[in-house]
Amino acid sequence: MQEKKENVYGIGEPDLKSIYKGGEALKKAPKFYGVSTGIEGLDPLFYVVVLENGKLVKKQLGGIPAYSVFNITGVSDTGKSLMVEQFAVKQASKGEGVAFITVETPANFLAASLELRANAMGFNFKDFEDNLIIIDAASSTKLRESLPDLLATLAYVIQHYKANFTIIDSVTGLFETKEMLARNIVRRLYNFMKKWYQTALFVSQKRSGHEELTAEAAGGYAVGHIVDGTMVLAKELIDSSFKAKMYKKEIGEIVRLFRIDGCRMCGHDTKTRFLEITETGLVVIKEPIS
Repeated sequence: MQEKKENVYGIGEPDLKSIYKGGEALKKAPKFYGVSTGIEGLDPLFYVVVLENGKLVKKQLGGIPAYSVFNITGVSDTGKSLMVEQFAVKQASKGEGVAFITVETPANFLAASLELRANAMGFNFKDFEDNLIIIDAASSTKLRESLPDLLATLAYVIQHYKANFTIIDSVTGLFETKEMLARNIVRRLYNFMKKWYQTALFVSQKRSGHEELTAEAAGGYAVGHIVDGTMVLAKELIDSSFKAKMYKKEIGEIVRLFRIDGCRMCGHDTKTRFLEITETGLVVIKEPIS
């Protein structure tokens, strides 16, 4: 009998709690809807296909999917931090609690930057400043070096401040001296966001040697594969007549580019688009380069 059991179950013990029928799992699924990002030109790029009167109809989602975890990657000076700050301000202005884990910039400097972003977006920062809960991992070695302590702090913020949105800028700072552990760290962060029903944005840095428009970040391609989707930001120096003609720019100018590199939760635009950083410090997604 023992031999027969091992043939059926293998040499380990089955985890029966991990088995769900489709209907059982679906009952636990949250409502699917779009979350407005506060970034001009981005919300219309996500869509769903629904069945209406026997026909498939494509409908704009109106933002990123709720409860999704997105990786925002690119080299320096491409607008990554500006994007997540705009997103944070947008949600806070709507009365939502936002947990902002800052790994690069101390809390007081981040708060000043968020106020600038709010002013540029036409909001009065004082009206909702306390909806933004900053976790200062930039100033705390304990939080940067101990993922359990960081997650315990985030869980406290989610519970006590009713946060539904989490920003980490940047997730790369949590494994910059231990890049071999990047996949494990991002996986634990991702699973945490799903457990607590967070809509989250992770900023990740590219090495200068990476191709500009790939989804690869420090930690490798595996980091982007764990999350629900990736947005790639890039910049290119116009240093040839060919590039000048292609981008319709003068030699010596900088062109910034944007692309959604996959989203497993909904459909999305696949074109490479121009990205502009306005004089007031806001990111705007523009027309396709074609």
